[in-house]
Amino acid sequence: MPIMTGLSGNEIFCLGLKNLSPGELVVGNSVHSLGFLGGLGAGLRGIVGGEVAQVTEIIREGRTQSHARIMQEAKEFGARGVTGVTSELRHMQGNVEFLSVGSCVHGPDTSARPFSSSSNGQELFSLIDAGYTPKQFVIGNVAYSVGVAGGLFGALKSLGRGEIKEFSDVFNATRHLALRRISAEARAAGANAVIGIETRIMPFRGVHEMLMLGTAAYHPALGPAPQGATVPAHAPQDLVTSDLTCEEMWNLASIGYMPLKLVLGTAVYSLGLVGGVMAMFKGMARGEISELSSLIYEAREHAIGLIRDEAQAIGADDVVGITTHIHELGGLIEFMAIGTAVKRRPGATPATATLPVQAIIRDKDTWISGDDLFAAAVKSGGGGGGGD
Repeated sequence: MPIMTGLSGNEIFCLGLKNLSPGELVVGNSVHSLGFLGGLGAGLRGIVGGEVAQVTEIIREGRTQSHARIMQEAKEFGARGVTGVTSELRHMQGNVEFLSVGSCVHGPDTSARPFSSSSNGQELFSLIDAGYTPKQFVIGNVAYSVGVAGGLFGALKSLGRGEIKEFSDVFNATRHLALRRISAEARAAGANAVIGIETRIMPFRGVHEMLMLGTAAYHPALGPAPQGATVPAHAPQDLVTSDLTCEEMWNLASIGYMPLKLVLGTAVYSLGLVGGVMAMFKGMARGEISELSSLIYEAREHAIGLIRDEAQAIGADDVVGITTHIHELGGLIEFMAIGTAVKRRPGATPATATLPVQAIIRDKDTWISGDDLFAAAVKSGGGGGGGD
């Protein structure tokens, strides 16, 4: 019987270098309803602002159940592990479907508990070759609201120019809480690192979900895995976290560096009522809008300064892969900086002298929908509207 797999030719080649072979596509889902009580609780919590715990738990439960079902399928197939694991949610007739998909891999040591990983086959090769043993696909999520009270207070302060600290505090707290939760799940799986963290922010029933996905892994050079899954809100980070791709991490390991911690900082700013009016009038004429230029520069520098302070506090040598993101929040502007703090460590050298070409080739999409074509045309400037 033919194997039905989601792995590409490049992924299969790379996995073969680690004595792993392609296996079956596995799918798990779980359909949930928020219910009257959950919706009511979320509404009441939203008045105050911060985490909406009822919604966090419903989403986490759905994601966990769908993942457990693909792992049960993998066990029935006798798989060594599941790679390329995804965790999605879809709204369906007033309910929410949580969907997990991945591809089994087969190999030696089938008596061990199957691992799961968010890494695709190429990334999994890089992860293993850099000395990491994959343990489990892990998530950390927080459903949150800025709240009516926080929104009102922030709106009053937005009459003046500068940072709206109430909003900055909410966003910083939710991002670091999600990081602590993904770390706690990795710790419970016997890992000492969370690799390849992907961060998403998505709307969900009147609130937002801050979601982090990654692979819990163990590397002997990082020391014993921390014990205990429960982490107090004030606890320091005690295991490695990184949003570097596995290929980037392999390259850094080849020159002696390993990740320490995912560092992130958020600052929410307002141009202010007076500044906004001035910018509006200046925008009618050609030239620089200095109020906006200085505000955006100041806010971006503040966000980068937050991650610089965090990296210095943990003794990092450098912060690499820094990206900055800007989101508009109803007249306010959120600036976020994110990167991975790294440090030179003994024992970081990968097993292979060079990455194979197949590990860095990006597979080309061969199914293109109408929406994809339109987006591509707009991005290239080739469509999407009338002339001047």
